[in-house]
Amino acid sequence: MTNKNFEKGIAFCLLATMSWGGMFPVMTSALQHIDTYTFTCMRYAIAGALFYLVLCRQEPNRIPLDTASLLKAWFFGTCGFAGYQFLVFEGQRLAGAEGALTASIMMATMPLQAFLFNWIVRRKTPKLFVLFFILLSFSGVLLVITRGDFASLVKHPQDFGPQILIILGALCWVIYTAGASYLPDLSPVRYTTITTALGLGSAVVITAGLLGSSVVPVPSGIEVIHTIPHLIYMSLVAGFIGVLAWNIGNKILTPLNGTLFMDVVPITAFTVSAITGKVPHPVQIGGAAITIFSLICNNYFIRRETLRKASTENLPVNISTTTNMSKVN
Repeated sequence: MTNKNFEKGIAFCLLATMSWGGMFPVMTSALQHIDTYTFTCMRYAIAGALFYLVLCRQEPNRIPLDTASLLKAWFFGTCGFAGYQFLVFEGQRLAGAEGALTASIMMATMPLQAFLFNWIVRRKTPKLFVLFFILLSFSGVLLVITRGDFASLVKHPQDFGPQILIILGALCWVIYTAGASYLPDLSPVRYTTITTALGLGSAVVITAGLLGSSVVPVPSGIEVIHTIPHLIYMSLVAGFIGVLAWNIGNKILTPLNGTLFMDVVPITAFTVSAITGKVPHPVQIGGAAITIFSLICNNYFIRRETLRKASTENLPVNISTTTNMSKVN
């Protein structure tokens, strides 16, 4: 990987995460008019159509996927476009007025979850310093969730249901991001398009079941009209631009390195929320800072360890060698 490609990967990941930082405050307003499930289907129907147009332009002579690859794409698409969307934004809704800040801070758990995913699924035991920074990162997450009152986790565990939903949703996105490495022959555009279409299919089935059983009320035409401004941002900016940029960036940097950029999400969300007059609790800011600091340190030591090994083995060192130890592929 050349320095130019590395910088390109960083730019795409930054573009994606900055667009996602703004989506949580936007969803706070949208959820006052419509349910998470219907809105998600509307959002990705629009974004998915745009993905398809880009795919037709760039890869008009593409070869169809075999059944095994389609099943993989369906699983990863369902995780990303049904699991993540439903769990995170439903958790945000249940969290109330602070839902946007809580959800955005929880996105900083993705690098931690990516390391754990690599450990459990790939059977790659992390070094001691990695375990230390994982625990440090987790302590920051606990500060965010509890605002420093750790005893409340035992005394009132039912109060943390929204946060659990959001963390599970974040895990779904980690799985979706890692999924591209299981379909290495697909370009970022094709992976995005296929997984969006298949994931949207799952989302539509789930939503139809919820609406049909009256678990979730069917939104009225007026309610849908009220969400049009939010839908424009969520489908075009956070959906089309954000997701496509994310998959392109992670193709270059590898998923585990790419998820580190999720730390940009709470920073962007904090900025947007502060402008609108909603400031997070100081302990939550401290917890988010600890999580971000631990993940940056962890990545630094991984790169330093890789450079040291390359030096002792007299191997040529470039950007790609510094990322090999942290690949999820």
